[in-house]
Amino acid sequence: MQKIIECVPNFSEGRNMGLIEKITAEISQTEGVVLLDVDPGKDTNRTVVTFVGSPEGVKEAACKAIKKASELIDMRQHSGAHPRMGATDVCPLIPVSGVSVEECVALAREIGRRVGEELKIPVYLYEEAATRPERKNLAAIRKGEYEALPEKMKDPDFAPDFGPAEFNARSGATVIGVREFLLAYNINLNTRDQKAAHDIALTIRESGRSKRDRQGKIVRDAQGKAVKVPGLLQNCKAVGWYIDEYGYAQISMNLTNYKVTNLHQAFETVSREAAKRGLRVTGSEVVGLLPKEALLEAGRYFLKKQKKNTGIPEKEIIHTAVLSLGLNDTTPFIPSEKIIEYRIHPEQSGLGALSVKDFADELSSDSPAPGGGSVAALAGALSAALSSMVANLTFGKKGYERRNLLMEEVSQRAQRAKRDYLALIDRDTEAFNIYMDAMKMPKKSDEEKKRRAEAMEAAAIRATEIPLETLKEAETLCSLAEIVGKKGNPNAASDAAVAALMAEAAAEGAYLNVLINLPGINDRSFKERAAREADEALSRVKKKRRAIVSAVKRKISADQ
Repeated sequence: MQKIIECVPNFSEGRNMGLIEKITAEISQTEGVVLLDVDPGKDTNRTVVTFVGSPEGVKEAACKAIKKASELIDMRQHSGAHPRMGATDVCPLIPVSGVSVEECVALAREIGRRVGEELKIPVYLYEEAATRPERKNLAAIRKGEYEALPEKMKDPDFAPDFGPAEFNARSGATVIGVREFLLAYNINLNTRDQKAAHDIALTIRESGRSKRDRQGKIVRDAQGKAVKVPGLLQNCKAVGWYIDEYGYAQISMNLTNYKVTNLHQAFETVSREAAKRGLRVTGSEVVGLLPKEALLEAGRYFLKKQKKNTGIPEKEIIHTAVLSLGLNDTTPFIPSEKIIEYRIHPEQSGLGALSVKDFADELSSDSPAPGGGSVAALAGALSAALSSMVANLTFGKKGYERRNLLMEEVSQRAQRAKRDYLALIDRDTEAFNIYMDAMKMPKKSDEEKKRRAEAMEAAAIRATEIPLETLKEAETLCSLAEIVGKKGNPNAASDAAVAALMAEAAAEGAYLNVLINLPGINDRSFKERAAREADEALSRVKKKRRAIVSAVKRKISADQ
């Protein structure tokens, strides 16, 4: 899974759009990131910027933007309604996919160290990156705001985690940290009654509501504080309101950790509470963008509820989630615009997104890429797709109920393999193009020759590693074909055999691509290892393919 991190820096400028554009340009011009949103506020005199990308891209973009803000924003001249303590006031990192909180914490420390050392700005770490319990809360660090910094920084206990322990009058201080992804999610009701919506909000939100006695009075403890009745959903903040523009009431929620409370859990809980009050949920909306996994988890939940197989194409799982949650009720939900991963890497791009005809046309041109490596990867994708098809044709069929769990597992694994192989179609071509670019590097001076030789060696190794990966993974394809060939719907047995044949084609094609690249590599250790692994993997694939096809032939003959 690709590593994707979201970064949401808040800059203390919300009125001068020219200045804001100079800061955000540092982000948009950084390789490996996508600028998603720029939200300036005049009254707050603050701009919230959202961008996503790879860990290295996010680190570089964040550091460049913080540097530019320190050059353009003078905190001595700043005023605004929102609490703040620095030119870049806060810079949280949020794991989106393929990356852990711990990895983000390490990245936050790298950014903090660089900002502190290079820009001489005091940096404090908060939330999951906090080095002390009292610094987890942003408000605690920011208490007194910029104006309190000169005095606060005299206290050794307020020494920054990075940077000088002295007041920076121009830039103030910056707080960098890590938090989970926050989902802004609203659920619609078939009523205008704001009180009813808020009553549901009090019931579901984690903080709950005040406990009341039989007379309706708030129950208080010995210290006079209201006794709380906990809400039904963890990591959920909620209020009920009426939207005049829409003509209905909503429960507006912030799900502060969707891995604990997901969209479907919130939706189902609100639906039950609404029904108790004689109301009905009509739909919902996601405000802003969301990680793909949040929708996939919801889609899988509703498919299971329908007793359907979850080992289907990703877009179908998302479609189920959108329909089940009623995400088109308020405004159209367009996955390519609302899902973070699709914004970074649109689905409809690359060779894998071409039609069969267009791919064949591109393949048949005079361009050397795509070539045999990409075709081998395509064969692998077709093998995985066939195994998934057989599993799906078996799942839920009368007489095969006991195999449902096995077929669901196989189809899920096959779908993952299919996605991986579709990605390899483009990765193989990209590796070839990188090698060609290395060949075109200048070679006049000794230094240029050295750089060119190093680039070609690295590119040749990369161009070998990808088909080697294609070859090794073909063993998994054979394992999937073997299971559906033995346990799957006998009416699709021939499809299981074809899946094995396509796996062998993928392996054979990849094997030849490994062999043709080896002579251009100088690293003897790598060459020997790659050749040995390729020989062994191909031998295992061919052996499995023979066994699968023979077994399927026997099964077909027995049925005649």
